[in-house]
This record gives sequence, C-alpha cells and structure tokens, in this order.
Amino acid sequence: MDLQIGDQVHLIIERETPLGYIVLIEEEIEGLLYKNEVFTELEEDMEVTGYVKYIREDGKIDVSLRPQGFLNVIDANVEKVLEKLKESPEGSISVTDKSSPDTIRFHFNMSKKSYKKALGSLYKLKLIVITAESIELLDKN
Repeated sequence: MDLQIGDQVHLIIERETPLGYIVLIEEEIEGLLYKNEVFTELEEDMEVTGYVKYIREDGKIDVSLRPQGFLNVIDANVEKVLEKLKESPEGSISVTDKSSPDTIRFHFNMSKKSYKKALGSLYKLKLIVITAESIELLDKN
C-alpha cells in the first residue's frame, strides 16, 4: 500500500492501548491513533475517516482524525466555531478564550490551543468580537 502523509484513509478501531488506539488502515495495515488526537468517543469495530500523520522508518503509521497540515486543521476548527456562533440565536457563545480546557473540549471537541487559534483567525478576518464574557459574531447573516 502506497500511503503519503496527509492521505485520507478509512480506519477501523481495533483496540485501545495505553498509548491510544490500534486501527486498521484501509483494511490492510495496522496503525496507531494517539489518545491526545482523540476528542470523541471511540469503540472497537467503529469505522471512521482518518488521515496519515506520520510514516516511521520502521514502516509503522501514525494516524489522526483531523486533516494534516496547519491550514487544514485551522480551517476545520474555524468552521466549527463559526457554525456554533451561527447556530446560536444571539450570534454569541459564552465559551471564551479564557474558558477552561475542559469546557472548550466539551463544547468544541478541540484543545484550548486550537480553539484560541481559531478565534484568532476569526478575529483577524473581522468576523467576531471577543469580550470578557462572550464571543460575538459581527455579521449575523
């Protein structure tokens, strides 16, 4: 199988280990999905879409549930935050850049660092206002 870093792949969760999850990639090769890459519940035999993160010299493959590359990850996180803002009747959310990592993970399934980067991108695009109590969408249309 000829895989490249960044390739989208079909994964089947085989089993959980102390490091993460052993997965079957494209029903052919085993790979590893690290626990710190997982922001959702996974179960054995569950099928998910993943991405090749790293191919080690020994041939072992690390995978992620998120697209690889800075811009792909940022874009996905920006879309997620923007969607939550648009779904909110007031066009605002009370999860700010000062919220706890657990709160951010619960609401957005991403790390606090990723959330803050997404907010930064939205702020630079002049799509949001960040206040002490909330994040507000500027154009609610």
